[in-house]
Amino acid sequence: MDDISVLICDDSALMRNLISRVIEGTEGLSIVGKAMNGQFALEKIPLVKPDVIILDIEMPVMNGIEFLKERKNRKIDIPVIILSSIATQGAAVTIEALELGASDFITKPNGSVSADLSSVSERLVELVSSYGGTYARRHGKQPYSVDFFNHQIKMKVAEHFVSEKKGDSIAPAASASAETFHPSLWKEPEKKEPEVITPVRQGGRIDIIALGISTGGPNALRCVFKMIDPRLQQPILVVQHMPAGFTKEFAGSLDRICPLSVKEAEDGDLIENGHVYIAPGNYHIYVEQRATGNVIRLSEDAQRNGHRPSADVLFESVAKVYQNHALGVIMTGMGRDGAVEITEMRKQGAWTLGQDQESAVVYGMPRVAWELGGVQKQVGLMEMADAISTLAREHLKN
Repeated sequence: MDDISVLICDDSALMRNLISRVIEGTEGLSIVGKAMNGQFALEKIPLVKPDVIILDIEMPVMNGIEFLKERKNRKIDIPVIILSSIATQGAAVTIEALELGASDFITKPNGSVSADLSSVSERLVELVSSYGGTYARRHGKQPYSVDFFNHQIKMKVAEHFVSEKKGDSIAPAASASAETFHPSLWKEPEKKEPEVITPVRQGGRIDIIALGISTGGPNALRCVFKMIDPRLQQPILVVQHMPAGFTKEFAGSLDRICPLSVKEAEDGDLIENGHVYIAPGNYHIYVEQRATGNVIRLSEDAQRNGHRPSADVLFESVAKVYQNHALGVIMTGMGRDGAVEITEMRKQGAWTLGQDQESAVVYGMPRVAWELGGVQKQVGLMEMADAISTLAREHLKN
């Protein structure tokens, strides 16, 4: 198998070394170059030919935003993952980076090296393996699958947890020795035929659209909402796995390209037709039925499927309140968040769509939903906006 090759661009030697520890400690990933600013990164790209770039924003000579603009001018299509701060100003710049073509972002570790590196290492491996793997396969390489990296992450997290229980002093999980993981024993999961779901009622009119998405989501949502039908009348509620501090800026960036009104959801918001509501980071979002009109509620209940917000929480509430008068959509993302409850939506008679394997950065969440029988139809990313708009228009009335 081929390694996914990584170029790190950061002016901090400490940060370059920390990220290198995560990458080199993960089977199937390798560092092919390091750069202290965007100019050096541009010079190294044709020499080392990376599959993915990890990019800092604030750097001398050429910063991350300037790099992304030049990358666009040179028509470089290598995916870029931003290392970002969670400060308000950092959030705005990070969203600007996404608008300029960056694929995704991860918040920088700070403070205690061991604790903070451990907290971001799983997410870093997930993003690098997902975007880098997609690019590598498109260019003739044969890297390990996302399932391989997901399993490896789980193995290291389990090892880290056991060691902590024993009181051992160990390095962060993602820099644990590869000796605890044996690639030769890895077997790809078998493809399953979807279960057959018999809804308790027939699909009715669509009064609401609920969408769950994760890794690969920022650009996928930009694609969907840029092309959504401006005449669409139903409200759309969206769970995008994203840290607190970024979702308000992200909603604003979508609002600038979407013909519908897009905002970060607030507790008590009346659900209005033709509006898009983005779940705020670190809050679950769900629907509450009221005589005067259904409203959005937020909660800080425990994570579900490792996430807050969780797509399952949203889908569960929509299944209860709207039953067969809803459309559920599940798109690219690692894991299984949303899969169980979009299946419950389908059982209640709701209409459902899932992103297909060919267009998903990570065919995890939509795959599990498909296998559970929760997805009526799989759709490519470029066709998703039209599929949503068509169903919403056809089932606007009974």
